[in-house]
Amino acid sequence: MAAKKGARRQASGKAAKKAPASARRPKLTVDAAHAARLYDDLARHYPDAHCALDHRDAFELLVATILSAQCTDKRVNMVTPVLFAKYPDARSLAAAAQEDVEEIIRSTGFFRNKAQNIIAMAGALVDRHGGEVPREMDALTALPGVGRKTANVVLGNAFGRNEGIVVDTHVSRLSQRLGLTRETDPVKIESALVPLFPRERWTMLSHLLIEHGRQICDARKPRCGDCPIAALCPSSLA
Repeated sequence: MAAKKGARRQASGKAAKKAPASARRPKLTVDAAHAARLYDDLARHYPDAHCALDHRDAFELLVATILSAQCTDKRVNMVTPVLFAKYPDARSLAAAAQEDVEEIIRSTGFFRNKAQNIIAMAGALVDRHGGEVPREMDALTALPGVGRKTANVVLGNAFGRNEGIVVDTHVSRLSQRLGLTRETDPVKIESALVPLFPRERWTMLSHLLIEHGRQICDARKPRCGDCPIAALCPSSLA
């Protein structure tokens, strides 16, 4: 009997040491006033936050965003000047030989799929929109290789239209660490963020979170001691 009690005490001790998963997750701070403070503090700390993909027009941004999948913006910016010098618009890219495009964009990774997608996308622009990039979410996401994230990038940065919030790996990670949502699916994260921030802030919000993710809130080693919003972050180790 004593042995059983001892075993139970030992088991309960082990259980006490291991907190439940819910206790280890950041406390949700789903409140518009709190979200506004986060935004304002980030905006003060990163006054120059902007789209890091070099582009001169909506077409170039659309292509660059497709190429940025699983690739750094810096690497994409090294490739696109060569690509756009040879294929400056949708019509020329639609007529390109896939192997030629592959050679130019090889360093961005997944170059065969990306070459196929941007050529098909350019062809769809020519066939459906006279070679111009549409300004509507539904029309953009109907293009080959274009998802909601890419469409949000183009609408917000090329056309100044806040139709949604860009959710990349940085925005996803920070949204969870900051207690804004526990969702992991990008579409659900976007749906959780949209009610917390005024529409006119949606595009810039992504830039601010991405910049903070790159500079401070690293995926593996967040620099909480240097974080300008540590006091507002339920995950802060500072």
